[in-house]
Amino acid sequence: MSTSSKSERPARNVDTRLFIAWAVSVIATGGSLYFSEIKGFLPCDLCWYQRIFMYPLTILLGIAYFKDDVGITKYVLPLSFVGGGISLYHVTIQRIFSATGNAVACGKVPCYTDYLNWFGFITIPLLALIAFIIIIVMLWGIGKTPKSS
Repeated sequence: MSTSSKSERPARNVDTRLFIAWAVSVIATGGSLYFSEIKGFLPCDLCWYQRIFMYPLTILLGIAYFKDDVGITKYVLPLSFVGGGISLYHVTIQRIFSATGNAVACGKVPCYTDYLNWFGFITIPLLALIAFIIIIVMLWGIGKTPKSS
């Protein structure tokens, strides 16, 4: 027999999902700071917008994890959806304009600049999109999951 009861499983599942979402936001924030501050990659305007939506998630999700606050999802999910939408738009611009050669004005650095291209398709905006998607998946429906019975 298992030592944990069925009522403990949802609480542990919620804690795990909150932790994963927080860890992903910390890794994404750390990665963006590494690329800009250590590697010297200048972020374009869309990268800045993605950062504006990712950086607060690190703090909000960290506090929510340590306080076991599942109510945070109503604040975090909108940030994640908007940030993910910006990332999707950025990935689209990179794919279209890197293929056609047409440029879009996006500040000092063009939005189609491709500093990183792992395996021929993994770029910095795609990494941001994946991070936002993981956070959304981890937090979706978490507020409706009972912590204990």
